[in-house]
Amino acid sequence: MIHKIMPNMSNSYVFVYLILLHSVLNLKGLAPWATRTRMAIVCQTKVTRNANMEKFRNGYLFPEIEKKKKAHMEKYPDAKVISLGVGDTTEPIPTIVTSAMAEHSLALSTPEGYKGYGDEQGNKSLRKAIADTIYGNMGIRENEVFISDGAQCDIARVQLMFGSNMTVAVQDPTFPAYVDSSIIMGQTGEVLEESGKYKGVEYMRCAPENLFFPDFSITPRTDIIFFCSPNNPTGQAASREQLQQLVDVAKRNGSIIVYDSAYASYISDDSPQSIYEIPGSKEVAIEISTFSKFAGFTGVRLGWTVVPDELLYSNGFPVLQDFDRIICTCFNGASSIAQAGGLACLSDEGHKAIRGVIDVYKENARILLDTFTSCGQEVYGGVNSPYLWVHFPGQKSWDIFSEILEKAHIITVPGCGFGPGGEGFIRVSSFNYKDCVLEACSRLRSFLG
Repeated sequence: MIHKIMPNMSNSYVFVYLILLHSVLNLKGLAPWATRTRMAIVCQTKVTRNANMEKFRNGYLFPEIEKKKKAHMEKYPDAKVISLGVGDTTEPIPTIVTSAMAEHSLALSTPEGYKGYGDEQGNKSLRKAIADTIYGNMGIRENEVFISDGAQCDIARVQLMFGSNMTVAVQDPTFPAYVDSSIIMGQTGEVLEESGKYKGVEYMRCAPENLFFPDFSITPRTDIIFFCSPNNPTGQAASREQLQQLVDVAKRNGSIIVYDSAYASYISDDSPQSIYEIPGSKEVAIEISTFSKFAGFTGVRLGWTVVPDELLYSNGFPVLQDFDRIICTCFNGASSIAQAGGLACLSDEGHKAIRGVIDVYKENARILLDTFTSCGQEVYGGVNSPYLWVHFPGQKSWDIFSEILEKAHIITVPGCGFGPGGEGFIRVSSFNYKDCVLEACSRLRSFLG
């Protein structure tokens, strides 16, 4: 419109003109018109959008939930909304851990204690502590441990290392970052609107009827198998026999397992806490883990990835060397303050204190499990995991989410956000204060009653 009025003026002159016009109109109370007009002629670049980003149909799950929470709180400003949704920890970090971080932080203000860049792969003492403490009898060496700023970041780095020409399999349902990072990397095709699945991704059905473990007899071979145990969102921990089957399939097919053990510290039975408890796994598996749910480091940010020396590409080249290159190129190392806290977590006293925090969340999960069970609800998880997987047959996940939020003022997570196999379920988290969990249970009894 502006160029029709002023055809001989360049964009820059038009822009100056509009600024002057905005000033005049502002005096007359007509500034909003000028603002809209100015926005209408903002220049575009000549850069083409990444075609892979155009494949997304929705925003990332958890920010979408946060938007709905904010809208609900605006609608009901006096309501006490209880979050049993996003898996964010609530218990304070034990003093022995925060004291170590504070001491390290204070030392940075002295000439003797100041340190700048550290090794990209992480503090050698922390790498050794993880190898010795977490993987003590599994033969993992400190050079195979890479310290990071969290598991989700390492999922993206592993994907960057593998590149776009990989085929991928995921549990269904599963943590959405595996599929989303595959989309971004160009490993997938377009979404199939009817099923919600992406072409090029093998969705391995994990449901009550197959004990939440894939049927590999009907699963085509893929290069990469993402596997999370205890699973997020179902809360199910794979047995030793199941993980042996997973490793055997990977060896037979020449695949690489990317094993997410973020919730291993919640396992209380004899289920393996690491893929490396399984014979032969070091030849086919990468393990990604984190201090977030183990030590309450969701805000501190600290994790690790294990890439064994024995893991090789088809040409015999060590995967570890490529991951090291990715780390050195894309990452300057985790915060030295966070790493000091990680070391404290793995001390005898620190580990004991951390176990006390985990026990709080496990008790919350038990209370929630009892509540859903007493109401006759079909529920899974909550024993080896902070998550419960609750089934509402015949209903849509987002409808269940909305109804619970509307009537009970409780945030959950719709199961379909974890994949097509999650439709009809919601995920309920035990990450909250005990009094909030008890209040939530009271509301859920009224809602389900």
